[in-house]
Amino acid sequence: MLKTLAGFSAFGLFWGAWGAILPAVKAETGVSDAQLGGALLMVGLGALLSMRFTGYLIDRYGGVVLPVATLLFAACGVLPALADSAVTLGGALFLLGATSGATDVAINATGTTAEADTGKPLMNLAHGLFSISVVAASLGTAGLRAAGAGAMPVLGGVSVVIVLIAAVLLAPGSRGHIRPVAKEQGKRRLEPALLVFGGLCALAYVVENAWQSWSAVHLATTLSAAPALASSAPAVFAAAAATGRISGNALLRLVKPTQLLVAGGSVAAVGSALAAVAGNPWLALVGIAIAGLGTSVCAPTIISLAGAWAGPERRAGAVSTVTTIAYLGFLLGPAAVGAFSSIWSLPTALGGVAVLAVVVAVLGPVAGRAGVRQTT
Repeated sequence: MLKTLAGFSAFGLFWGAWGAILPAVKAETGVSDAQLGGALLMVGLGALLSMRFTGYLIDRYGGVVLPVATLLFAACGVLPALADSAVTLGGALFLLGATSGATDVAINATGTTAEADTGKPLMNLAHGLFSISVVAASLGTAGLRAAGAGAMPVLGGVSVVIVLIAAVLLAPGSRGHIRPVAKEQGKRRLEPALLVFGGLCALAYVVENAWQSWSAVHLATTLSAAPALASSAPAVFAAAAATGRISGNALLRLVKPTQLLVAGGSVAAVGSALAAVAGNPWLALVGIAIAGLGTSVCAPTIISLAGAWAGPERRAGAVSTVTTIAYLGFLLGPAAVGAFSSIWSLPTALGGVAVLAVVVAVLGPVAGRAGVRQTT
């Protein structure tokens, strides 16, 4: 359990710092907005290419994959600070994305294994610690930036912390519970249940990343919020998500995972609709917080369901499949909101996000039934 929580915390520390230090990376590299956008796409490409393969490696070699992936992630986290052109930045971000995707799969596989071994809910708590780490790292990086720190001190410092965490993960007695499986057991098939879990998780990630990416823009452009108030929207969303995940982990002692999923999707739909139609920034912030509370429990719960469905012989492969499919939603969500806002308006596009949250709530029981049919 400690290994899972440490891994998610390390993951959140980097990505929280990354979002806050990105303007410095752009300035030091000397790239244009368009070049930066193209380079950032390489993060997703690298992740998509590594995630399924990481599931195979975990099935083959067991729990040692997590600390190794974390060390590689820490090493590649420094590379963007060394880039001096759009090409080198793109290459650095491709490697960062590949190791990030590998780490993502490894920590989720470790978490679902810990849940199965202990019989206790963990994934929502782990994802909650990720969100807390994102907020803490973002605020810490903002303070360092105010003091004049550039990209290398920030990314280098975060990488050192991640290396220390990985060293703890590698310490004797901390290998975790993931065990290698025989080759015939580790064969992966793209079964219908995995498509259901992956597709539903992708929808949840569309809702989550749409608000994480567009909430500040919505407040600034639609509701004419002051810059400081508008820029607080992602932090409000992240803080609400952390609260929702930690609370959701406790609720799983009282309710079934599918019930939590339905409730989360429903709450996310209400919050998204309120934020989309709000007539003033403060009401929109309330809606954004409610959306964060609701959507926060959806993806961790779905990944947990997938891990429980797969069993020990296929857990890593199943988690890698689901997270790969889900990652497509994470990547495409903000772009889809931008595309639809150009056709209609940003509030209308964000209202569509509320509809997707309703779909998650409606299909929650379907995911549960799909898992039951596959295991009986």
